[in-house]
Amino acid sequence: MYSRRGFLGTAALASASAISGRVQAASIPEAPTMDKVVMQPPLHPISGPDYRPVVTLNGWSLPFRMNGDWKEFHLVAEPVVREFAEGMKVNLWGYNGQSPGPTIEAVEGDKVRIFVTNKLPEYTTVHWHGMIVPSGMDGVGGLNQPHIDPGKTFVYEFEMKKSGTFMYHPHSDEMVQMAMGMMGMVVVHPRDPNFRPVDRDYVFVMSTYRVDPGSYLPRVNEMTDFNMWTWNSRVFPGIDPLPVRLGDKVRVRIGNLSMTNHPIHLHGHSFAVTCTDGGWIPESAQIPETTTDVPVGAVRVFDVLADNPGDWAFHCHKSHHTMNAMGHEVRTLIGVSRKDLAKAVGKLAPDSMAMGSTGMAMGNMEMPAPDNTLPMMTGTGQFGPIEMGGMFTVMKIREDLARDDYRDPGPYKFPQGTVAYEVTPPAAEPARQQGGTPPMKNMKM
Repeated sequence: MYSRRGFLGTAALASASAISGRVQAASIPEAPTMDKVVMQPPLHPISGPDYRPVVTLNGWSLPFRMNGDWKEFHLVAEPVVREFAEGMKVNLWGYNGQSPGPTIEAVEGDKVRIFVTNKLPEYTTVHWHGMIVPSGMDGVGGLNQPHIDPGKTFVYEFEMKKSGTFMYHPHSDEMVQMAMGMMGMVVVHPRDPNFRPVDRDYVFVMSTYRVDPGSYLPRVNEMTDFNMWTWNSRVFPGIDPLPVRLGDKVRVRIGNLSMTNHPIHLHGHSFAVTCTDGGWIPESAQIPETTTDVPVGAVRVFDVLADNPGDWAFHCHKSHHTMNAMGHEVRTLIGVSRKDLAKAVGKLAPDSMAMGSTGMAMGNMEMPAPDNTLPMMTGTGQFGPIEMGGMFTVMKIREDLARDDYRDPGPYKFPQGTVAYEVTPPAAEPARQQGGTPPMKNMKM
């Protein structure tokens, strides 16, 4: 759980605006932490401009306190344990108890002060990806600021110059720290609440890890061969669904801090990409899509009208990115006799299982695996195995959801006659001799 004591209140610090920034910063706010892996309720504003708060898949928004006219947040960089899905936990680095860290929400024009305490075994920094900040606040260690040594706290102060969707991550031993899960999202709401309003607003960041079966630590030196494809450091079936009320206008904000691009696809609808980490896209430049590619180090935001009820798959369209613990060196054995293969392999490995001669469907298989390892394809629906993993979840559009109800509504109740069904084909016609009617007896052909 996270503690909100001392946050979102202004009375105790109402006169602090008359004090210099360095004196204000000496009073470090508490750092809330989170121990849950399910989506937390949105953090609605209680003062200042109104906005529709975001909800973070399998995550939360960081509470703040008001110190005069400054919004103050506190991030703690630290080792964490993240459950990718039930049955698998990984030792990562993150912020405030989780990887990725909590989403930071503010409003265009806000003055923010972000304290960063380093509890890692090495120095770090925080870069505010896509945001317009003073050079000395940009967070590139050695270039814009000293590195934050273990046990030290640094302060970043800047104004939120523009609204949009951004990210935060280190620029200090970046190869290790980002590969260990140090990242998070920043959402800056427009000061005008009537600017492109939506009914529901989701956010998550994509990352990748190489975690060998049975191990608990990512291989941070791996540059290309990943086997865990995550949204907010979760894999299906551990990724939260997106509950949506029928008729809602929905915004989905996606950051990519993995090592490859991801074509993100939503079933049952078309949408428009409305924003990037560079800014809002004019309506005249938007085109209808069902898939949008999210490049490395970029943000894509799309808006969709949820006008088609049902359970709709939402996933990366690279097929290996919807698998867990995928071994890319596995031989292709389609068409090979499983019986002959099993006999030959059994002489060398009596406990082995021959598989793959007719494909790789795994929904009905139960195979032993090392501890702390997930099946490649898992999850079940009301009709049987879903056979997905990695970057996959479901947008669940229902007519009877309340405005701020983000609970999983369960499986969709399909109206009668709307589910694909089996038919019995007609009996095969009798076999005929090639060429039509058979020749008559004693007749030359």
